Amino acid sequence: MTTAGNISDYKSRNTLLDNLKYEHLVAGISGGVTSTIILHPLDLVKIRLAVNDGITTTIPRYSGLRNAFITIFHQEGLRGLYRGLAPNVWGAGSSWGLYFLFYSAVKTWIQGGDGQKPLGPARHLLAASQAGVLTLTITNPIWVVKTRLFLQYCDVNASKLPDAKQYNGMVDALYKIYVHEGFRGLYKGFVPGIFGVSHGALQFMAYEEMKNRYNQYRGVPINSKLSSFDYLVFAALSKLFAVMTTYPYQVVRARLQDQHHSYNGSWGCVQQTYRYEGVRGFYKGLSANVLRVTPATMITFLVYENVSRYLLFLKAP
Repeated sequence: MTTAGNISDYKSRNTLLDNLKYEHLVAGISGGVTSTIILHPLDLVKIRLAVNDGITTTIPRYSGLRNAFITIFHQEGLRGLYRGLAPNVWGAGSSWGLYFLFYSAVKTWIQGGDGQKPLGPARHLLAASQAGVLTLTITNPIWVVKTRLFLQYCDVNASKLPDAKQYNGMVDALYKIYVHEGFRGLYKGFVPGIFGVSHGALQFMAYEEMKNRYNQYRGVPINSKLSSFDYLVFAALSKLFAVMTTYPYQVVRARLQDQHHSYNGSWGCVQQTYRYEGVRGFYKGLSANVLRVTPATMITFLVYENVSRYLLFLKAP
Protein backbone atom coordinates (compact mmCIF):
# COMPACT_ATOMS: atom_id res chain seq x y z
CA MET A 1 0.00 0.00 0.00
CA THR A 2 1.26 3.50 -0.89
CA THR A 3 1.92 5.75 2.10
CA ALA A 4 2.15 9.55 2.20
CA GLY A 5 5.92 9.27 2.53
CA ASN A 6 6.16 7.00 -0.47
CA ILE A 7 4.04 9.39 -2.53
CA SER A 8 6.31 12.28 -1.57
CA ASP A 9 9.36 10.25 -2.53
CA TYR A 10 7.66 9.29 -5.80
CA LYS A 11 7.06 12.94 -6.73
CA SER A 12 10.60 13.94 -5.85
CA ARG A 13 12.09 11.13 -7.95
CA ASN A 14 9.75 11.24 -10.93
CA THR A 15 9.03 13.80 -13.60
CA LEU A 16 6.13 13.97 -16.01
CA LEU A 17 8.20 12.16 -18.64
CA ASP A 18 8.67 9.20 -16.31
CA ASN A 19 4.92 8.61 -16.34
CA LEU A 20 4.48 8.51 -20.12
CA LYS A 21 3.38 4.99 -21.06
CA TYR A 22 3.09 3.88 -24.67
CA GLU A 23 0.11 1.66 -23.77
CA HIS A 24 -2.08 4.74 -23.35
CA LEU A 25 -0.84 6.13 -26.68
CA VAL A 26 -1.59 2.90 -28.57
CA ALA A 27 -4.99 2.49 -26.89
CA GLY A 28 -5.96 6.10 -27.63
CA ILE A 29 -4.94 5.79 -31.28
CA SER A 30 -6.92 2.55 -31.58
CA GLY A 31 -10.07 4.16 -30.21
CA GLY A 32 -9.73 7.35 -32.25
CA VAL A 33 -9.08 5.59 -35.55
CA THR A 34 -11.92 3.09 -35.06
CA SER A 35 -14.55 5.72 -34.30
CA THR A 36 -13.33 8.06 -37.06
CA ILE A 37 -13.55 5.48 -39.83
CA ILE A 38 -17.06 4.49 -38.79
CA LEU A 39 -18.46 8.02 -38.40
CA HIS A 40 -16.44 10.10 -40.87
CA PRO A 41 -19.41 11.23 -43.07
CA LEU A 42 -21.13 12.86 -40.09
CA ASP A 43 -17.95 14.78 -39.30
CA LEU A 44 -17.75 16.09 -42.86
CA VAL A 45 -21.40 17.20 -42.81
CA LYS A 46 -20.90 18.91 -39.45
CA ILE A 47 -18.00 20.99 -40.79
CA ARG A 48 -19.88 22.00 -43.94
CA LEU A 49 -22.95 23.04 -41.97
CA ALA A 50 -20.79 24.99 -39.51
CA VAL A 51 -19.22 27.18 -42.21
CA ASN A 52 -22.48 27.68 -44.16
CA ASP A 53 -23.05 31.33 -43.32
CA GLY A 54 -25.83 31.91 -45.86
CA ILE A 55 -23.84 34.76 -47.45
CA THR A 56 -21.10 33.13 -49.50
CA THR A 57 -22.52 32.22 -52.91
CA THR A 58 -19.60 30.18 -54.23
CA ILE A 59 -20.28 27.15 -52.02
CA PRO A 60 -23.23 24.73 -51.83
CA ARG A 61 -25.97 25.57 -49.35
CA TYR A 62 -27.69 23.00 -47.17
CA SER A 63 -31.04 23.36 -45.45
CA GLY A 64 -30.26 20.78 -42.80
CA LEU A 65 -28.58 17.52 -41.92
CA ARG A 66 -30.63 15.29 -44.25
CA ASN A 67 -30.39 17.75 -47.15
CA ALA A 68 -26.62 17.97 -46.70
CA PHE A 69 -26.19 14.20 -46.93
CA ILE A 70 -28.40 13.95 -50.03
CA THR A 71 -26.77 16.94 -51.78
CA ILE A 72 -23.21 15.76 -51.14
CA PHE A 73 -24.03 12.23 -52.27
CA HIS A 74 -25.73 13.44 -55.47
CA GLN A 75 -23.02 15.98 -56.36
CA GLU A 76 -19.91 14.13 -55.19
CA GLY A 77 -20.93 10.51 -54.75
CA LEU A 78 -20.01 8.21 -51.89
CA ARG A 79 -16.40 9.35 -52.26
CA GLY A 80 -17.53 12.87 -51.41
CA LEU A 81 -18.84 11.73 -48.03
CA TYR A 82 -15.38 10.32 -47.28
CA ARG A 83 -13.44 13.34 -48.50
CA GLY A 84 -10.63 14.20 -46.08
CA LEU A 85 -10.62 10.74 -44.45
CA ALA A 86 -6.81 10.50 -44.32
CA PRO A 87 -6.18 13.68 -42.30
CA ASN A 88 -9.23 12.91 -40.16
CA VAL A 89 -7.84 9.48 -39.28
CA TRP A 90 -4.39 10.96 -38.68
CA GLY A 91 -5.84 13.82 -36.67
CA ALA A 92 -8.22 11.75 -34.54
CA GLY A 93 -5.74 8.94 -34.02
CA SER A 94 -2.85 11.20 -33.03
CA SER A 95 -5.05 13.54 -30.97
CA TRP A 96 -6.72 10.80 -28.93
CA GLY A 97 -3.46 8.91 -28.59
CA LEU A 98 -1.49 11.94 -27.41
CA TYR A 99 -4.35 13.17 -25.23
CA PHE A 100 -4.65 9.89 -23.35
CA LEU A 101 -0.84 9.63 -23.16
CA PHE A 102 -0.40 13.11 -21.66
CA TYR A 103 -3.53 12.96 -19.50
CA SER A 104 -2.62 9.63 -17.89
CA ALA A 105 0.94 10.88 -17.29
CA VAL A 106 -0.17 14.14 -15.65
CA LYS A 107 -2.86 12.35 -13.66
CA THR A 108 -0.43 9.69 -12.41
CA TRP A 109 2.11 12.34 -11.46
CA ILE A 110 -0.47 14.36 -9.50
CA GLN A 111 -1.59 11.15 -7.76
CA GLY A 112 1.99 10.45 -6.79
CA GLY A 113 1.79 7.04 -8.42
CA ASP A 114 -1.22 5.97 -6.33
CA GLY A 115 -3.94 5.04 -8.84
CA GLN A 116 -6.51 4.71 -6.04
CA LYS A 117 -6.14 8.33 -4.93
CA PRO A 118 -9.11 10.49 -6.09
CA LEU A 119 -8.18 13.85 -7.58
CA GLY A 120 -11.47 15.72 -7.49
CA PRO A 121 -12.98 17.91 -10.25
CA ALA A 122 -10.40 20.73 -10.08
CA ARG A 123 -7.37 18.48 -10.51
CA HIS A 124 -9.06 16.47 -13.23
CA LEU A 125 -9.67 19.77 -15.05
CA LEU A 126 -6.02 20.73 -14.58
CA ALA A 127 -4.67 17.42 -15.88
CA ALA A 128 -7.03 17.40 -18.87
CA SER A 129 -6.26 21.06 -19.72
CA GLN A 130 -2.52 20.45 -19.73
CA ALA A 131 -2.97 17.37 -21.91
CA GLY A 132 -5.21 19.35 -24.27
CA VAL A 133 -2.75 22.21 -24.81
CA LEU A 134 0.14 19.82 -25.49
CA THR A 135 -1.97 17.78 -27.92
CA LEU A 136 -3.33 20.81 -29.80
CA THR A 137 0.15 22.30 -30.23
CA ILE A 138 1.31 19.12 -31.97
CA THR A 139 -1.80 18.35 -34.04
CA ASN A 140 -3.23 21.73 -35.14
CA PRO A 141 -1.71 21.54 -38.68
CA ILE A 142 -3.50 18.22 -39.27
CA TRP A 143 -6.85 19.77 -38.30
CA VAL A 144 -6.29 22.71 -40.68
CA VAL A 145 -5.69 20.24 -43.53
CA LYS A 146 -8.71 18.17 -42.53
CA THR A 147 -11.00 21.21 -42.57
CA ARG A 148 -9.76 22.42 -45.95
CA LEU A 149 -10.14 19.02 -47.59
CA PHE A 150 -13.64 18.75 -46.13
CA LEU A 151 -14.48 22.11 -47.74
CA GLN A 152 -13.09 21.25 -51.17
CA TYR A 153 -16.34 21.09 -53.11
CA CYS A 154 -16.90 19.51 -56.52
CA ASP A 155 -19.41 22.15 -57.62
CA VAL A 156 -18.13 24.27 -60.56
CA ASN A 157 -18.65 27.62 -58.82
CA ALA A 158 -17.14 26.34 -55.60
CA SER A 159 -13.93 25.29 -57.35
CA LYS A 160 -13.10 28.84 -58.48
CA LEU A 161 -10.21 29.13 -56.09
CA PRO A 162 -6.54 29.80 -56.89
CA ASP A 163 -4.41 26.70 -57.33
CA ALA A 164 -2.74 27.48 -54.00
CA LYS A 165 -6.03 26.71 -52.26
CA GLN A 166 -6.96 23.56 -54.17
CA TYR A 167 -5.44 20.41 -52.73
CA ASN A 168 -4.68 16.97 -54.05
CA GLY A 169 -4.64 15.11 -50.76
CA MET A 170 -3.14 15.56 -47.31
CA VAL A 171 0.55 15.95 -48.19
CA ASP A 172 -0.19 18.39 -51.00
CA ALA A 173 -2.35 20.45 -48.63
CA LEU A 174 0.35 20.59 -45.96
CA TYR A 175 2.91 21.66 -48.57
CA LYS A 176 0.76 24.34 -50.20
CA ILE A 177 -0.44 25.82 -46.92
CA TYR A 178 3.12 26.09 -45.64
CA VAL A 179 4.50 27.51 -48.91
CA HIS A 180 1.75 30.07 -49.53
CA GLU A 181 0.65 30.93 -45.98
CA GLY A 182 3.69 30.06 -43.93
CA PHE A 183 3.88 28.51 -40.50
CA ARG A 184 1.04 30.78 -39.41
CA GLY A 185 -1.28 29.16 -41.95
CA LEU A 186 -0.80 25.75 -40.35
CA TYR A 187 -1.88 27.19 -37.01
CA LYS A 188 -5.07 28.96 -38.09
CA GLY A 189 -7.78 28.35 -35.53
CA PHE A 190 -5.20 27.73 -32.80
CA VAL A 191 -6.53 30.49 -30.54
CA PRO A 192 -10.14 29.22 -30.45
CA GLY A 193 -8.60 25.75 -30.23
CA ILE A 194 -6.95 26.80 -26.97
CA PHE A 195 -10.35 27.89 -25.69
CA GLY A 196 -11.61 24.55 -26.94
CA VAL A 197 -9.24 22.77 -24.58
CA SER A 198 -11.94 23.45 -22.02
CA HIS A 199 -14.15 21.05 -24.01
CA GLY A 200 -11.83 18.10 -23.43
CA ALA A 201 -11.16 19.19 -19.87
CA LEU A 202 -14.85 19.32 -19.01
CA GLN A 203 -15.45 15.98 -20.72
CA PHE A 204 -12.62 14.19 -18.90
CA MET A 205 -13.56 15.78 -15.60
CA ALA A 206 -17.16 14.55 -15.95
CA TYR A 207 -16.06 11.12 -17.19
CA GLU A 208 -13.54 10.57 -14.39
CA GLU A 209 -15.85 11.87 -11.69
CA MET A 210 -18.69 9.62 -12.81
CA LYS A 211 -16.39 6.58 -12.87
CA ASN A 212 -14.92 7.40 -9.47
CA ARG A 213 -18.25 8.07 -7.77
CA TYR A 214 -19.79 4.94 -9.27
CA ASN A 215 -16.92 2.79 -8.01
CA GLN A 216 -17.15 4.44 -4.59
CA TYR A 217 -20.87 3.64 -4.61
CA ARG A 218 -20.00 0.01 -5.40
CA GLY A 219 -17.46 0.01 -2.56
CA VAL A 220 -14.46 -0.81 -4.77
CA PRO A 221 -11.21 1.11 -5.60
CA ILE A 222 -11.82 4.03 -7.94
CA ASN A 223 -9.54 2.55 -10.63
CA SER A 224 -11.49 -0.73 -10.76
CA LYS A 225 -12.60 -1.98 -14.18
CA LEU A 226 -16.20 -1.26 -15.18
CA SER A 227 -18.49 -3.08 -17.56
CA SER A 228 -18.59 -2.10 -21.24
CA PHE A 229 -22.09 -0.70 -20.70
CA ASP A 230 -20.87 1.54 -17.87
CA TYR A 231 -18.03 2.92 -20.01
CA LEU A 232 -20.45 3.63 -22.86
CA VAL A 233 -22.96 5.45 -20.64
CA PHE A 234 -20.36 7.59 -18.84
CA ALA A 235 -18.62 8.45 -22.13
CA ALA A 236 -21.90 9.53 -23.74
CA LEU A 237 -23.04 11.66 -20.80
CA SER A 238 -19.65 13.37 -20.41
CA LYS A 239 -19.47 14.16 -24.14
CA LEU A 240 -22.99 15.61 -24.26
CA PHE A 241 -22.15 17.81 -21.27
CA ALA A 242 -18.98 19.10 -22.94
CA VAL A 243 -20.58 19.63 -26.37
CA MET A 244 -23.51 21.68 -25.12
CA THR A 245 -21.15 23.82 -23.04
CA THR A 246 -18.43 24.60 -25.60
CA TYR A 247 -19.77 24.05 -29.14
CA PRO A 248 -19.53 27.69 -30.41
CA TYR A 249 -15.71 27.60 -30.40
CA GLN A 250 -15.81 24.75 -32.94
CA VAL A 251 -17.84 26.88 -35.36
CA VAL A 252 -15.40 29.79 -35.01
CA ARG A 253 -12.41 27.49 -35.44
CA ALA A 254 -13.82 25.83 -38.56
CA ARG A 255 -14.61 29.20 -40.14
CA LEU A 256 -11.12 30.53 -39.49
CA GLN A 257 -9.65 27.46 -41.19
CA ASP A 258 -12.04 27.65 -44.17
CA GLN A 259 -10.25 28.63 -47.43
CA HIS A 260 -13.48 30.17 -48.82
CA HIS A 261 -13.69 32.85 -46.12
CA SER A 262 -11.42 35.52 -44.72
CA TYR A 263 -11.88 36.90 -41.21
CA ASN A 264 -9.97 39.50 -39.24
CA GLY A 265 -8.90 37.09 -36.52
CA SER A 266 -10.97 35.15 -33.99
CA TRP A 267 -12.81 38.16 -32.60
CA GLY A 268 -13.58 39.39 -36.12
CA CYS A 269 -15.08 35.99 -36.92
CA VAL A 270 -17.21 36.11 -33.76
CA GLN A 271 -18.45 39.61 -34.60
CA GLN A 272 -19.26 38.81 -38.22
CA THR A 273 -21.05 35.57 -37.32
CA TYR A 274 -23.18 37.30 -34.71
CA ARG A 275 -23.93 40.30 -36.95
CA TYR A 276 -25.28 38.24 -39.85
CA GLU A 277 -26.55 35.08 -38.16
CA GLY A 278 -27.16 35.89 -34.51
CA VAL A 279 -26.65 33.42 -31.69
CA ARG A 280 -27.96 30.57 -33.86
CA GLY A 281 -24.93 30.99 -36.11
CA PHE A 282 -22.67 29.68 -33.35
CA TYR A 283 -24.65 26.44 -33.17
CA LYS A 284 -24.76 25.55 -36.86
CA GLY A 285 -23.99 21.87 -37.38
CA LEU A 286 -24.79 21.06 -33.74
CA SER A 287 -27.20 18.23 -34.56
CA ALA A 288 -24.67 16.60 -36.90
CA ASN A 289 -21.99 17.09 -34.27
CA VAL A 290 -24.05 15.48 -31.50
CA LEU A 291 -24.97 12.56 -33.77
CA ARG A 292 -21.30 12.05 -34.58
CA VAL A 293 -19.36 12.79 -31.41
CA THR A 294 -21.62 10.93 -29.00
CA PRO A 295 -21.22 7.47 -30.59
CA ALA A 296 -17.63 8.37 -31.57
CA THR A 297 -16.75 9.08 -27.95
CA MET A 298 -18.51 5.95 -26.77
CA ILE A 299 -16.53 3.84 -29.24
CA THR A 300 -13.26 5.65 -28.52
CA PHE A 301 -13.47 5.35 -24.75
CA LEU A 302 -14.66 1.74 -24.82
CA VAL A 303 -11.79 0.71 -27.11
CA TYR A 304 -9.30 2.77 -25.09
CA GLU A 305 -10.30 1.37 -21.71
CA ASN A 306 -10.13 -2.23 -22.90
CA VAL A 307 -6.97 -1.94 -25.02
CA SER A 308 -5.03 0.01 -22.38
CA ARG A 309 -5.96 -2.44 -19.62
CA TYR A 310 -5.02 -5.38 -21.84
CA LEU A 311 -1.63 -3.88 -22.76
CA LEU A 312 -0.86 -2.93 -19.16
CA PHE A 313 -1.87 -6.44 -18.08
CA LEU A 314 0.58 -7.95 -20.58
CA LYS A 315 3.33 -5.65 -19.30
CA ALA A 316 2.69 -6.46 -15.62
CA PRO A 317 5.23 -8.88 -14.02
